[in-house]
This record gives sequence, structure tokens and C-alpha cells, in this order.
Amino acid sequence: MARIRISSTIVILFIMVQTGFLLFMYARYSSFTSHSEEKSSQVHILILSTWRSGSSFVGQLFSQHPSVFYLMEPAWHVWVTMHQNSAKVLHMAVRDLVRSVFLCDMSVFDAYMPWKRNLSDLFQWAVSRALCSAPACDSFQRTDITSEMACKTLCGRYPFTKVEEACKTYSHVAIKEVRFFDLKVLYPLLTDPSLNLKIIHLVRDPRAVVKSREQSVKALARDNGIVLSTNGTKVEDSKYKVMQEICRSHVQIYETATLKPPSFLKDRYLMIRFEDLVRDPLSEISEMYKFADLSLTPMLKSWVYNITHGQGPGKKKEAFKITSRDAVNVSQAWRNVLSFQKIKKIQEVCKGAINMLGYQLVDSEKEQRDLSLDLVLPRRQNQFSWSSFNPKN
Repeated sequence: MARIRISSTIVILFIMVQTGFLLFMYARYSSFTSHSEEKSSQVHILILSTWRSGSSFVGQLFSQHPSVFYLMEPAWHVWVTMHQNSAKVLHMAVRDLVRSVFLCDMSVFDAYMPWKRNLSDLFQWAVSRALCSAPACDSFQRTDITSEMACKTLCGRYPFTKVEEACKTYSHVAIKEVRFFDLKVLYPLLTDPSLNLKIIHLVRDPRAVVKSREQSVKALARDNGIVLSTNGTKVEDSKYKVMQEICRSHVQIYETATLKPPSFLKDRYLMIRFEDLVRDPLSEISEMYKFADLSLTPMLKSWVYNITHGQGPGKKKEAFKITSRDAVNVSQAWRNVLSFQKIKKIQEVCKGAINMLGYQLVDSEKEQRDLSLDLVLPRRQNQFSWSSFNPKN
């Protein structure tokens, strides 16, 4: 009997040890699995807009922040390499490139820049403060406000590997992109557990966008062809077909994000109007920074004031540059420059977007020229409330 009791005890101890080992291994596996699926410690910000909407300026508001690694329109490389395709066809390639950049995996550019390359081979690299300061370039500090010209002069010959090295050292990665026309294309990024993505949707009065586009007709011709699916043929948008697509995309993005959005969009979409931004810069920037988990520094406050309180509207040759201008006058310049016939046509093709985004139509040239008539309507506060959102919709 004694031997039977000893054997039973040994069996029980063996089972307990085995069970403990299995529990230990399960706990380690669970810990590893949850760790691999948890959100990235970095915050990823996509500034979603279209050409000539003030997006370069908004990009700089993030680029100059010492906590942000910023790239301007990296998908330019996709469109240049695959320009015979349509924007819709290229959406997946653009999305994959953007995801890789957010994860600081710059090997994605190997498909578009197969040669041995430097920083200067990256589109608009010099507008990124992060690529003009350590560890990408030793000429500036992270807290410096950098200029494109100075950066080009001092940092262009640094190796391309510095892009990835620098990206990994920042708490925030921001990308400004004008090559998405459908919010649903971004759903895989919004549901990707390796990303912590927030979208800032920048819009501008379509009539002001047209005025700005007329300063850059040749520069936009290839992109126009991709938008209109012309198999690589460049197009001047004299009939506003591209503008029609741009306005349609703004409506689609805004409706998707606010009318019946999926639950994973909660607290991850913010719409900003360029006109509100230039009228009350610090308030709007503070709202964007709060949304992005950033704080406004005294140096940035001073820079924002100077950049928005220049003396003139900006020169034609400065169309793609961030220079000090009278930002409010810039936002209203279309009212004196465009003919009423053009305004009527733009209003025809973009009426839905103009109404939805909160701009006032004009019925006569007199209304157009009367600058005392405010055509930017107050934003409709609480138009959409997450507290009333039904995730079953």
C-alpha cells in the first residue's frame, strides 16, 4: 500500500509540474502575441488633401515640430514611375508605400529608385526638417526652424540610409499626400495593428483651388492625366474635369468619415478648412496638434505668426514654396482674379463640395467682388457626434 501511495504522489507531482510548465509556456506565448499585435508607440499622421489646397503649409506645421519626422508626398515616386496607370489603379501601390514609410521601412523606395542614392533623390526632401537635422544631417539641431534652400545647400549629399535611421528616432511620423481619392482605400491602414494612424483632411474652397492651380498648369499636367486615366498623356484642366474629381473625392471622404463611419475611425479623423486656418492660425493649429498628441512650442508660435503675416500674396514662382505671405488675402485672391464666367463653371462642377464643406455660392459678379460678404460659413459644430454613433451601422 505504501508503494502505491508513493507512486500516486509522484504522478500527482509530475502532473503539477507539467501543468505549471504548460501554463508558463502559454503565458509566454500570449505575452509575445499581444506584444506583436499592440499599437505602435509612434503616432502616424496622414495629412490628406489635394493639390493647391494649402497642404504644403500644413505639412510644414508638422515638419518643423521637433517631435515629427515628416515626408511630403512620397507617393510622387509611384506616380512618376507608373504614370500610364490611373489614380484608382495606383491606390494600392500608394497605400503600400505610405504604410512602409510610416513603419520607417524605406526599402519600399527600391522599386522606384533602384540606383545608389542620396537624400537629394527623395522628392521634396529638403522641406523635411527631420532630414535637415541630426541624425540625418549634422548641420542643424532638431529644435531649429529650417529652410528648404539652406537644407539643399548643406545636406543633399548625405546617404539615403539616413532617412530610415532618422525616422526611427521620432515619436511621430507625418506624411502629406494628395494622391488618395477614396477614404475606404485607407481602411487597411486604419485597422493595421502595427499603425497608430490619424487622418487630417484638409479642404479649401474649390474656387480658390482653381485660382492657385492656374499658377501651376504645366507642373500639374502629368498628374491631371493620371487622375483622368489618359494612359500617360499630359492634360491641362481647362474644362475642370480634374476639379470635378477632386470635389467628388472631398465629398466621398467627408461623407464616409462622418455619416456612417466604421467604429475604427472614432477619434481618428479631423477635417480642417484652409480658410479657418489662415484666419485663426494658432487656434486651428492647436486643435490639430491636440488631435495628433503634440504641443505647440513658443518657437513654433513665432514662426507661424511670421509665415502668415507677410506683406504680399506670393509670387507665381513661389507657387510650391512656403514663404511669408498675407495668408488671409491669399485665401480671398480668387475673388478679384477669376472671371465670373469661370466661377459659374467651377460652381457647377463642385456645387456639392462647396455646399457640404461650408462655402457660400455667389450668384453675380457683384457678390464675387464684394469682399465684405463672407463666403466662408461658420463651421457646423456638433454636426456629428460619436456619442450617438451606432457601431452596427
